[in-house]
Amino acid sequence: MLITTWNVNSLNIRLNQVLEYLSTHKIDILCLQETKMTNDKFPTTAFQEIGYNCIYDGEKTYNGVAVISKEKLILNSSSLTGSSSESKRFLDVTLVNNKYKNLNVLNVYIPNGSEIGSDKYNYKMEWLEKLLNYLKKSLTKNENTILLGDFNIAPEDIDVYDPIKTTGTIMTSNDERAMFQEILNLGLIDIFRKSHKLKQEFSWWDYRNFSFKRNYGYRIDLILGSKNIFDNHASIYIDPEPRKNDRPSDHTPVTLELA
Repeated sequence: MLITTWNVNSLNIRLNQVLEYLSTHKIDILCLQETKMTNDKFPTTAFQEIGYNCIYDGEKTYNGVAVISKEKLILNSSSLTGSSSESKRFLDVTLVNNKYKNLNVLNVYIPNGSEIGSDKYNYKMEWLEKLLNYLKKSLTKNENTILLGDFNIAPEDIDVYDPIKTTGTIMTSNDERAMFQEILNLGLIDIFRKSHKLKQEFSWWDYRNFSFKRNYGYRIDLILGSKNIFDNHASIYIDPEPRKNDRPSDHTPVTLELA
């Protein structure tokens, strides 16, 4: 089973890229972030025509998350707090009729935070606190849990192109990394880093300053799993090829293969 996370930075612009990637790579579950479209505009039919089910929650211009799956999906929640007014950044779904009984997948698009100390940064930290509280309850219910998406946090220095230059900047601050560690402390594993302790690969490169060509990147698109998931995974990899597309997303897919 192949499970992929990909911040597409507008599904409207990159729908054909996503459909091609699904078909070419035979992805079983694809979790998207930054779809940037309202629910009435979501291209459900396009995915159904190639054999996929969809659960999504979006808003115009900003945010938006979706889970595209060959398996049947059950929506558990699209909110961390139960409020319908939350920005569209979270989906908690369960897959049924699969080898991993009641596989629980949580798809997140964590706020960027803009600048340390700003209102947006405070919002990011508040959002992470809400996620932490949600996880404390949900992780007790299922041993087959995957938390994945665009975290907008580079967990360690190895996850940025220049740890000295980026010290004290957004996505690498002590507070953000401490909150990420609190999430891991609940019993989740950063599967890429646990599997590749010394490998430096990135999933996001700014559009500016030829960052992709210079490999000025960050690893911020992450797949975390419960111990049972980690023990039964076959591989995990970051695929930089879609970042070479015409009009690419600034992020590239990360894929977990379950044995």
